[in-house]
Amino acid sequence: MAGTIEVLVPGGQANPGPPLGPELGPTPVNVQDVVSQINEQTAAFDGMEVPVTVEYEDDGSFTVEVGVPPTAALVKDEAGFDTGSGTPQSEFVADLTVDQVRKIAEQKRSDLLSYDLKNAAKEVVGTCTSLGVTIEGNDPREFKERIDAGDYDDVLAE
Repeated sequence: MAGTIEVLVPGGQANPGPPLGPELGPTPVNVQDVVSQINEQTAAFDGMEVPVTVEYEDDGSFTVEVGVPPTAALVKDEAGFDTGSGTPQSEFVADLTVDQVRKIAEQKRSDLLSYDLKNAAKEVVGTCTSLGVTIEGNDPREFKERIDAGDYDDVLAE
């Protein structure tokens, strides 16, 4: 009766209660061991909703696979705001540094379609555009053009 459970848990703060406990209760795994492993693997995403997949076997063994939160959640967490702008082309709610954009691109890299860090950063900047977040005081669309022009090749190098 091996199976798979997919849940969203707050990073570093999973507990044996809902949504995890009721899903794991009928399985042969040690719930506290699963919770501990999830918390250990999601500690870097403290407080953010993180997708987690638990695969278990009949003998009680299990593996935990941790996904990456959505790019918008990473941007909001890094910039320290809760809600994006209602008019993101003209009203900005936060500002990120190039290093913060790089950090988010590195965290999200495995889920993005880009081949390199520079293009991953451009995908993050695209999310910034829709949220109303500037990068080092620049409109994200202008910043993206500067990435294309090679202005940040040293910072966004592999």
